[in-house]
Amino acid sequence: MRPLLIVTGVVAIIAAPIALLAIHNQTVPATGTTAPQIEDTARIYYPVGRYPTLAMPDGKTEPVKSLLNSRRPIRFGDYVWNDAGVPRGPVWVRVDLSRQTLSIFRDGNEIGTTVVLFGTDGKPTPRGVFPVLAKAEVHRSSLYDADMPFMLRLTGDGVAIHASRVREGSATHGCVGVPFEFARLLYGQVSRGDRVVIVGES
Repeated sequence: MRPLLIVTGVVAIIAAPIALLAIHNQTVPATGTTAPQIEDTARIYYPVGRYPTLAMPDGKTEPVKSLLNSRRPIRFGDYVWNDAGVPRGPVWVRVDLSRQTLSIFRDGNEIGTTVVLFGTDGKPTPRGVFPVLAKAEVHRSSLYDADMPFMLRLTGDGVAIHASRVREGSATHGCVGVPFEFARLLYGQVSRGDRVVIVGES
């Protein structure tokens, strides 16, 4: 897999909010601007009524009320998680293969993000919108004879999000691999039927 470069941090966000929208493949509402308001050190909030939106592969959009304010680059094996003060609400997950990242949103607020592993050319990770079909805290793949802790199954042929040793140069057989502790947190938030959106080029 190619080397990873992820631009994060409040400096880039303040300097170029439109670039932030491009990074997240967001579409901008027709009215008003989407310049973020910095409300605290942990989170970047967008003005009510002027939320940017993320385009889904099925043509739908999802509003983004706030993003995590990571002040350092996220590298292989790293993650950021902060759901303090975020209300209960619908949960969905976005995987961007082009940027090798996963973000989880609750009630329109990003509560976690991490670097991921994904499938190689021979076993690519599928793109699209997938409901979580099944969950298992302890699971072993019968096809690959491998442990898949905190498994969230997305397809009938076994593609899932699960804990993995996330390191540069590694890949999966089509699954989305995330760091172990992040997988545990993700597993605790996601329910069967919640949507996982996979976009980008692998």
